Amino acid sequence: MLVVVHNVTSATRLLDVLPLFDGDLRIQLLATCPESSAFAAGTAELLARTGVPVLPWEQAVETPVDLVVSASFGGQLELLKGTLAILSHGVGYTKRLAPPDTGSGAGSGSAPEVAPVFGQAPEWVLSRGMPIADALVLSHPEQCDRLRAACPEAAPTAVLAGDPCFDRVLAARPYRERFRRALGVRAGQRLIVLTSTWNPESFFGDGGAGGDDLLPALLPRLAREFPVDEYRFAAVLHPNIWHGHGPGQVRAWLDRARRCGLALIDPLEGWRQALVAADAVVGDHGSVTFYAAALGTPVLLAAAPLHELDPDAPISDFMRAAPRLDPRAPLREQIDRLIDRHRPLPGPAEYTTSVPGEAAVRLQTLFYSMMGAAEPEWAASLEPLPLPRHEPVSVTVPLHVLTRVRGPGEVSVTRWAGSPPAAECVGGDVHIAVHEDTRDVDQLDLAGVIFRDGLPDDPRFGSPSVWTAEVLQRRPGCALAAFAVGPAECVVRLRGHGLLRLVSASEAAVDPAAGVSALHALLGAGDAGGDAVVAAKRLANLVDDGGFAVRVGALSVRVRAVALPAG
Repeated sequence: MLVVVHNVTSATRLLDVLPLFDGDLRIQLLATCPESSAFAAGTAELLARTGVPVLPWEQAVETPVDLVVSASFGGQLELLKGTLAILSHGVGYTKRLAPPDTGSGAGSGSAPEVAPVFGQAPEWVLSRGMPIADALVLSHPEQCDRLRAACPEAAPTAVLAGDPCFDRVLAARPYRERFRRALGVRAGQRLIVLTSTWNPESFFGDGGAGGDDLLPALLPRLAREFPVDEYRFAAVLHPNIWHGHGPGQVRAWLDRARRCGLALIDPLEGWRQALVAADAVVGDHGSVTFYAAALGTPVLLAAAPLHELDPDAPISDFMRAAPRLDPRAPLREQIDRLIDRHRPLPGPAEYTTSVPGEAAVRLQTLFYSMMGAAEPEWAASLEPLPLPRHEPVSVTVPLHVLTRVRGPGEVSVTRWAGSPPAAECVGGDVHIAVHEDTRDVDQLDLAGVIFRDGLPDDPRFGSPSVWTAEVLQRRPGCALAAFAVGPAECVVRLRGHGLLRLVSASEAAVDPAAGVSALHALLGAGDAGGDAVVAAKRLANLVDDGGFAVRVGALSVRVRAVALPAG
């Protein structure tokens, strides 16, 4: 069996189906890359990680095989010596795309005014008037209808076999909370996924080169308008963005946003888990947006260039009906309203696949029949989505912290990774809290709270006790230094008052640094001012009372305060 990998994008769908051949000693897997895609960067490295023998394209077209599987067109697939099955690498075939001039005679020879629909039009699915594929795998009868209308010659090759990608997503829904914890989403937080496909009219655009791309322009506003303890943001960018510009360049472009807490999701392995975990998705006309809507997740469209889509495809109907982002209006209000008033549109769930959960069985039957081989005795199955590695929230830009003491033992805390809205700060106190690893090092001397996280036995820091002592000695303006030893616990040194351990309930933990800012407010609130005696008495009362309550948004969490031996 030969797998044709045009680029990393198509590889995602091929990796979905390769497990269908696991355990079958009759099957020898081979791979090749036709090198016809403008986004081939990263493909060789991906193929090397699979461990499958990779044939140069020149050798692949001369090697007889029983089955060829591709998840894209292009690269003169008709030259391969084997029965050919082509899968979609997105939600069916929805986008208009001009075919490359390969010289194979697949197109008409003249550039059309409107680009043909990728995977449906004759320019893509025929070669010299004959279907390129022996089996064109589709996920819904409406795709068969559009193929029949667009290219009757290819209609007999259509096979309804479902969507293996979406089947894996559906099967992973019971693990939503695990995925949220892996992304560092805390109780009471809303996870907002930002997703973009790959062309200049997408949400991401061309990376901000022209200065008017929407997502790059909105990122600074996310830091100013959304408190970091109430919202978590993650970005899912199309693999062509990653490998067209280079992963290092994308990370560099988004560096400030990442330091404000944005999680940048791996486009190969992690995006489906992020969709399952999301409370809302802000996206464009890409497949990821439609998959999110098919899951019933609230979707806000930031970009929807309808001229790039097949007007008869269900995704076009969805793009016309879905709510739109207004970049000139407050963003937080739009997100909250989207979630609170959400009513799923029926189209995405209906048209993503007509046979949910059946892709493995149908594809295995198809593939083995094309090879003329008996199916294995064991049941066909797809791999479950893996649990992503833990993506802890790491906000290293200076945080502006608004605190309001609501009683002897309760403080509300709101933290922003940018300048806080002035109207929200009326009647409260604001201080600066800074992660030790900040690039804004000048802010460390202005910080009331300095914090970091790590393992308590990390020899580089000595110990939490040693590290906190060093910070207060080095930064005379800092009142509290906090070393987070876990997601619910930290060691705090208070200038002039020794060490404390702060612990919140693990099932509804606040960020330890938010608890430290609440403690900062309690010890310096009201008539205490700079009075060390009053502050010491308040601290003793907090310890005797077992701690204090921290309110973050609508969530109130009890934080236990335990005095530690001086050291």
